[in-house]
Amino acid sequence: MATIDLIVLGMLKKEPLSAYELQKRVEYRNISKWVKISTPSIYKKVIQLEEKGYISSCCVKEGNMPEKAVYSLTRAGEEQVERLMLEIAAKPVRIFLDFNAVIVNLDVLPAEKQEKCLTDIERNVKTLKGYIEENIRIKEDLPEIPWVGKAVLEQQLALAQAMEAWITSLKQGYKPE
Repeated sequence: MATIDLIVLGMLKKEPLSAYELQKRVEYRNISKWVKISTPSIYKKVIQLEEKGYISSCCVKEGNMPEKAVYSLTRAGEEQVERLMLEIAAKPVRIFLDFNAVIVNLDVLPAEKQEKCLTDIERNVKTLKGYIEENIRIKEDLPEIPWVGKAVLEQQLALAQAMEAWITSLKQGYKPE
């Protein structure tokens, strides 16, 4: 997937990292909250990107720790980062919300289960919004968080607020079938 490629290559463009360090940065930056990326996919991805010649690895041993592979961007990898940036930015924006599969099928459930589904979605949206707000509070004054990282957090908050307003409106106009 091009998005995961870009995340991994973009991080490696800034500095050489091990797969473990890549995974920790994905966790720290909460990337998996807005892009489908998992720990196993990062480990698989570095192998694929090395096979394609976009990254190279060298083994590093630090103190008593076991050797680890540290990945660096190759010239082809630098070109791929630029190509992916331009390609992905030019694509239509898509928003995938898995809970929409529930919304479009509400009428197949009895009324009380329809209401439960809506209440669960509402609760999950509020939880997400709270999580993002807390994340912003924690990271807003940290100098190591770049402005682009803060911009993504603000975008996530705006989307969560919009979803919260939407589910409230939907529940107000809701008529079980």
